[in-house]
Amino acid sequence: MARLSKTATAKDRFDHLLKVIASDRFLKKQGLGNEVPFFICPYPAEEAVGMEAMRTSLVKQLENRGVRVVEINLYDLSVALLRERGIWDDVLAAEPGIGKDELKELLQGVLDPETHLIPKIGALLAGQEFDVLFLSGVGEVYPYIRSHNVLNNLQSTAKEKPTVMFFPGKYTQSLDTGASLDLFGILHDDKYYRAFDITHYEI
Repeated sequence: MARLSKTATAKDRFDHLLKVIASDRFLKKQGLGNEVPFFICPYPAEEAVGMEAMRTSLVKQLENRGVRVVEINLYDLSVALLRERGIWDDVLAAEPGIGKDELKELLQGVLDPETHLIPKIGALLAGQEFDVLFLSGVGEVYPYIRSHNVLNNLQSTAKEKPTVMFFPGKYTQSLDTGASLDLFGILHDDKYYRAFDITHYEI
């Protein structure tokens, strides 16, 4: 199956993802060299609602084919972490009275990927059998959690199985500028080069 074209429809995208992720080549991490099996599924930010529905349908279709998916929404995980630490209500109470930068600094401290977020993901994965990990909620946790920080730190925890990050924006790769995760198609400062664009994956 060839890579997706730039004019691909939502159905084309769904069919591509289903065939790729259900394939032995993908699940057995073939053709990746020594790279970690991280994949970016970029999509236009304005299609977020449709992507949510498509991802739900994709999980069901994959499970029908015997592919076990673990889904982790970074926003839901962040809220759960704040609740576990007993500071969710404090954050809500403080938000109206503090500046955006102060709130960002607070959340970045208590949701630091290396010390808090990734260990939690590791604990969730350790308790179950799965074939592929789906990460979503990337746009909802910006700017206090950055996708490249999650991926960089996740390399130590989730490299045994393929990981697909659903990304509202563009994943650009060029010889001149390297690779960049451009959130919402406009934020061009997240450098990450080790992931593969799943829309370019061929089976």
